[in-house]
Amino acid sequence: MRRAVFPGSFDPITIGHVDIVKRALPLFDEIIIAIGSNADKKYMWSLEERIQRITDAFPQHPNIKVMSYKGLTADFCKEMEAQYILRGLRNTIDFSYEQTIAQANEKVNGVASVFLICSPEYSHISSSIVRDIVRNGGDAKSLLP
Repeated sequence: MRRAVFPGSFDPITIGHVDIVKRALPLFDEIIIAIGSNADKKYMWSLEERIQRITDAFPQHPNIKVMSYKGLTADFCKEMEAQYILRGLRNTIDFSYEQTIAQANEKVNGVASVFLICSPEYSHISSSIVRDIVRNGGDAKSLLP
């Protein structure tokens, strides 16, 4: 079984995330959307709310699982018997950041990374921008699933 982990904080999940997952579905038998926990990070939405939002975004996809984890993503991949880490890239800055992590994960843990370039209409969307909009009373509905 070709299984991929799509890690992130998903605080919140955006239509950009949904686009990456839906476009990756033909590549994998199963995709685990994995919500990582970072004790140093202050989240806007609770873990339960994030799990529910992600689950609601993929109601007709039994091959998409939603889970949370602590620790290294590569360790979680091994635990889940996932051979791949799925990542979406918006720009060259994302690529430069993700490349080093991907190379380390491959070398140290044997987990390969698969990068999908985001669709152009979503390249401006990030969870941090959505949080800023919501925090300041704006309407972010068009950026959310």
